[in-house]
Amino acid sequence: MILGSGKYRYTAVPDWAKLPAGWSFVEVVAIAVDSRDRAFVFCRGEHPVIVFEPDGTFVGSWGEGLFKRPHGITIGAGDVVWCTDDKGHVVRKYSADGKLLQTLGTGQPTDTGIEGMDYRTITRPGLPFNMPTNVAIAPGGELYITDGYGNARVHKFSAEGKLLFSWGEAGDGPGQFNLPHGIAIDRRGRVYVADRENSRIQIFSPDGKFLSQWTDTGRPMQICFDRDDRAFVCDVGFKAGRFPFQPEPRPPVRGAYVSVFDTEGQLLSRWGGSEDPCAAGDFFAPHGICVDSKGAIYVGEVVMSAGGYQGKVPPTCHSLQKFVPVA
Repeated sequence: MILGSGKYRYTAVPDWAKLPAGWSFVEVVAIAVDSRDRAFVFCRGEHPVIVFEPDGTFVGSWGEGLFKRPHGITIGAGDVVWCTDDKGHVVRKYSADGKLLQTLGTGQPTDTGIEGMDYRTITRPGLPFNMPTNVAIAPGGELYITDGYGNARVHKFSAEGKLLFSWGEAGDGPGQFNLPHGIAIDRRGRVYVADRENSRIQIFSPDGKFLSQWTDTGRPMQICFDRDDRAFVCDVGFKAGRFPFQPEPRPPVRGAYVSVFDTEGQLLSRWGGSEDPCAAGDFFAPHGICVDSKGAIYVGEVVMSAGGYQGKVPPTCHSLQKFVPVA
């Protein structure tokens, strides 16, 4: 089956990852690739970070017992690995083999006034962190971190981990956020934030100045760029992963998609959204996305927490898919 359109067409690679016998991802929150295109799969199973060769051969794992709840993973220069632990309220830097190098955050949530996990109750912006979500690394090594479920901020850190400044507050205006969930940086250093519950991608200058936004998206979870500066966005849509306080959407209900955009927000390709979210090439609850040096796409899904535990999809529904470009 050919997925997507134009220059951005793909096929799904069935049963790509060769997990050891008896292992399970449970659900995959994020994927990142290193300088050798090895895939680091961040999941909520017993083995949080599982590493695979590009052909799916199992390499190893690490992180057992280290995370309260895995959420995002990013690999930087020298193949250092940044992991966000949302319920642990920290962001940690590891070597590629899992040695802890640095910790950002105290492990205690900053006070933003939030009640439970209801982002509507945030009354004041906070310092890092209250359930941080993802990390993006600028060309100069600076870190931008979305924060997150319990805050409505983006924090910029120096390459050494010093907090430089923050921006954002709860709301739906320019520079405001309702769950800043994903983040990426293009080659010009512009910062793209997946403002999930506002169903938009906001674009900022490196110093946090609002530039523009894209609205052709439905609850975007994550965004990443390939070597050609094309943006890849995974949308969870409105069929899965809604908060208890969110009403049932009116039909027709937008499903989950992967989309490809240029840096001006023009849609180049899109697939997903069928009535069978567990079919190969479709999605139920995409949460993380990345692209390797050859243009292959990895998409991780939080199938169980977004509806699998409630019986909306079977537990056998895919939590990780790989797509390769059609020549």
